[in-house]
Amino acid sequence: MIDGKQLPDIFASRVRLRWLTLADVDDLFAVFGDPEVMRYWSCPAFENRDEARELVDEIHRFFSEKSLFQWGIEHLESGRIIGTCTLAEVSERNRRAELGFALGRSSWGHGYSAEAVTALLDFAFQTLDLHRVEADADPRNDSSIRLLERLGFVREGTLRERWLVGGEVQDSAFFGLLRREWGAKVRVDG
Repeated sequence: MIDGKQLPDIFASRVRLRWLTLADVDDLFAVFGDPEVMRYWSCPAFENRDEARELVDEIHRFFSEKSLFQWGIEHLESGRIIGTCTLAEVSERNRRAELGFALGRSSWGHGYSAEAVTALLDFAFQTLDLHRVEADADPRNDSSIRLLERLGFVREGTLRERWLVGGEVQDSAFFGLLRREWGAKVRVDG
């Protein structure tokens, strides 16, 4: 699937998806420690820097198992990590994975998520030869749902009361995108 000791860089016009290191802990804490960013996430906001350090260790461990590929979204102009973009539950046998993405609040509204996710989907379908990419989103997360739909994801259903985060029960809207649908979107949009 992905050979080597770390994830390859993936470039878009204003961002680069890159391997995360311990040098990124402060930037990751700024993203995942913000309750507004984590409002619709499957876990609560980080309470301290140690949790961000543990995240980097976890990302490296899962990469070595080839079950999760999580890149940092680096803003090319500033060189800072402004979020992450992930392929999780990677199944080489079934040629599928789950998409995840998070972006720091100060970067909202600038199109960085769209750039990062588009670049990752190109990589997923072309380089990794995936057949299907799935995503789930809290049904209240309008901006993430709009992005998924704009990129061609089809809403396939609702998983009721899927998450319990901070004492709150949350549903998941479930989306899927097939390789042939992405190829058709690229032809239309390209």
